[in-house]
Order: sequence, then structure tokens, then C-alpha cells
Amino acid sequence: MFTNNDINFDALKRKAYNGRWATIEEGVIPLTAADPDFRTAPEIEQGIIEYIKDGYLSYGPFSGLPEFKKNVAGHFNTDKHGSFTPENVLAVNSAAQGMFLIASYVLKPGDEAIILDPVDFLFKRSVEAAGGTVRLCPVDHITGAIDFEKLVELINPKTKLISICNPHNPLGKVYSKEVLKKISEIASVHDLWVMSDEIWSDIVYDDQEFHTYSSVSEQAKKKSFTIYGFSKSFGIAGLRIGAVLCNDQEILEDFTEKSNFNSTIEGVSTLSQIAGSVALERAKPWYKEFLNHLQQNRDLAFNILSRSEILSPNLPEATFVLFPKIKNNLTSDEFTRHVLQHGKVAVVPGSERWFGKGAEGHIRICFSTSREILEEGLDRIIKSF
Repeated sequence: MFTNNDINFDALKRKAYNGRWATIEEGVIPLTAADPDFRTAPEIEQGIIEYIKDGYLSYGPFSGLPEFKKNVAGHFNTDKHGSFTPENVLAVNSAAQGMFLIASYVLKPGDEAIILDPVDFLFKRSVEAAGGTVRLCPVDHITGAIDFEKLVELINPKTKLISICNPHNPLGKVYSKEVLKKISEIASVHDLWVMSDEIWSDIVYDDQEFHTYSSVSEQAKKKSFTIYGFSKSFGIAGLRIGAVLCNDQEILEDFTEKSNFNSTIEGVSTLSQIAGSVALERAKPWYKEFLNHLQQNRDLAFNILSRSEILSPNLPEATFVLFPKIKNNLTSDEFTRHVLQHGKVAVVPGSERWFGKGAEGHIRICFSTSREILEEGLDRIIKSF
């Protein structure tokens, strides 16, 4: 189901933007944006068709369709140790939008937020868009471990938010219940909000257990928001569907009001919500096959790069990206330009622009493609030197 024969390259070249097949020159392999090369599950396609065949595309509830909220809450409660009700779920226009809305809700101009370093660039951008100031907390590039001593040092009267990425993009770290509980204790002592981006929480390997942040303690429930999305595990990035979850109903209602999700100003396409709802209700068998394929690709990529003399790979516990360290003297940008020019492979540089100051000296490689494409891409990278 996930071989090269299952990829429609003509469709990708028409539709796959964001640094992928539709935006690169002919002959280049894009191992860039974290978006699968495979078509979405047939159950999702069929669910969309069933919804529109009566010809009605009416307004839905502004905060989300009941079936969407029910399925998201159920998914977290069953698979991630959550304790959410459907009323604890707000449908949003992508996980990224959820991140920006939370930063705007929590932060006033001049407030400070602590984010991990390295981490996806949207964390920094969302804080700055809200008028806040970013403080960087280092994480170990190999283990993903958080520097808790530095985290506590960064807290001052202006600090209002700690943002975590779990599983971590780009390191692929899954944070344990114990680590999350420690974050909740620190946040509670200093009366801070916590935002946990859990868009990658379905892509976890080796049957490792995942705990949603709010499940680890009563303190974690009190002042936290959780973000979820469908683009990674179900390949529907173009539908732009995500969710914000919060156990405190009064806080979520205030958040919904202040984010304008109580009128036609905001709200999410009903088609997108149907796709997300059907994904969780009917497409789990497809997703499990996809996860199995990704784990095989992870192991393959790690083994190939471990034998190379140019990159030293990490072994991610989750996500479908690798973040290997560059062994030669090239910067991240120089390495990326080299493999694009000489190997015809596009990867993401570990530059400050994309992942923060702590990312330099690395590149990010996405492996949510066929084994054939992945092997060819890695072979080109190695042979380009």
C-alpha cells in the first residue's frame, strides 16, 4: 500500500506545494516539508463524498461539528491517556492557527514565552506575532532532553507561557510522563500557562506510550492548551483542520469568544471537519499500516546514514523526520545548497530561520515517502560529496 507504485507523481507535481513536488525543478527529490507522498485513506475520500452527495453545504456550529469534537476527544482519551469531553474541543483551521491563537490569548505585548531550542519555527513566530518576546531553552540534540536548570533560570515576572513540542519536531523525542509532570510542577509554582503541540502524537514508534500533557497531573490540567492536527498522520494538510483542547471549560469558552470562533468571523470548513472525524472513526487501519511503513523507513534511513561519512543521524522515537548532524565543515545552508545542486535532493537546513539558533550544523530529512524514493534520495546525498 505504500510502495512507489502507490504514489501518483503527476498529482503531486500539480498539488504538493510548501517546498515539495509542485515547487521544485524536474528531477529533484524533495525530502523537505513534513507531508506524506501517499494519497489519503480511501475511507476519508469516501466520507467527504458521502457528506456532499445530498448537495447541502450549510453552516456548521461555529466551534465545531458535534461528531468532530466527539471523535477528537475520544481519540485522546483512548490513545493518549486524555480526559476530555467533546465540549473541551474547539475545531480550528490547522494546528498552526491554534498555536497563533493561543499565543495571542495568553500573551500581551512585552510578555515572555519560553520555547525549546531547536524547535519548529512556528513557535517563535506565534509568540512574536502576539507581541511577545521569545526565550530559548536548550534541548539535547541527541536525546531531546530539556535543560531544566536553564528553564527555571529563564523564568521572570514577564514570563507567561512555556511552549512544548511533544513529540518534538525536529528531534523526534517523545517526552515521558515524568518529564511532563516536572514541567507542570514548574509551571504551577510560577503560575504559567503551558501550550503542548501534539500534532505528531500519532506518529510514535516501537509501541511507545504517549501521554497528552494535561493527563500527567492536576496542575497540568489547570492552565494548559493542547494542539492537535491531521496533516501528519492522515495526509490532509490541504484541508487545514486541527483542534485546540482544554480541560477547563470556562477557559475554553473565553478562548473561543476572544478568538472569534463564536460567529461567522471564524470557524472551520465542515468538509474539513468531516474528513478529520472520518479519519479517526474509520481510517485507523490505514493509519496503522502507514505507521508500520514509516517505522521501516526510519530504520532504513538511520542505517544508511550511520554508514555514511557525511552525516551522523539521530534515531527518532516519533515523527517522520530525521535531524542528522553534518560531519564536514559546511554550514546547514551550505550543505543544503550543495546537495540540491550536486545531488538533486532538497532538504531543510537546520538554520535559525527554520528551527532556532540551536539547530545549526544539522539538516532535516523527511521520510514519509516510498522506500524507493527514500533510498534514491539518501544515495544521491551521499554520492554528491
